[in-house]
Amino acid sequence: MSVKIKLMRLGKIRTPHFRIVIADSRSARNSKAIEEIGRYSPASEPSLIEVNSERVQYWLGVGAQPTEAVTALLKITGDYQKANGLPGTEGTLKPQPVRIDKRVAYEAAVKEAMAEPADGATTLKKKAVERLAAKSAPVVEEAPAEAVKQEAAVVEEAPAEAVTQEVPVAEVAPVAEVAPVAEVAPVAEEAPAEATAEETPQA
Repeated sequence: MSVKIKLMRLGKIRTPHFRIVIADSRSARNSKAIEEIGRYSPASEPSLIEVNSERVQYWLGVGAQPTEAVTALLKITGDYQKANGLPGTEGTLKPQPVRIDKRVAYEAAVKEAMAEPADGATTLKKKAVERLAAKSAPVVEEAPAEAVKQEAAVVEEAPAEAVTQEVPVAEVAPVAEVAPVAEVAPVAEEAPAEATAEETPQA
């Protein structure tokens, strides 16, 4: 009986994950396995590869043949090089990012919130109190008042110049005469009278 180290596929469609198993070479892909020695999940980034190195070394030592896919995985972990005495036994496996527990992250966020200064609180009651205080004691700023006076002086000078420039223009341009409106109104009244006179004899 020849023994193979192969992948047993699990998971839904388009989201596979695999178990690395020791099985008879004549058995089907997902049939009963002799031993499970690891798992492989290609969906995560970086891919998750977990292998029991001692058991892999044992099975490779007694003559189990890994499939091409398992050989590639064992080269990444460095177990294939250890079994065959090749350099590069440390492998090229990228470590998985450390997952922070949700409870720990929540407690850290609460501590940060408690450490923030209370001056800039955004509760509705404090905002309302600040508005009332601002209305009852208005702040007088002297610098903007001076700027307003300077702007007013500039505005007062500008209209005087505009009046002196407009006078010559008004003298040069002749005024056009407008036709009296009273003459147009009787013409409009006569037209309907003529239209009714023409319609009655024909009927």
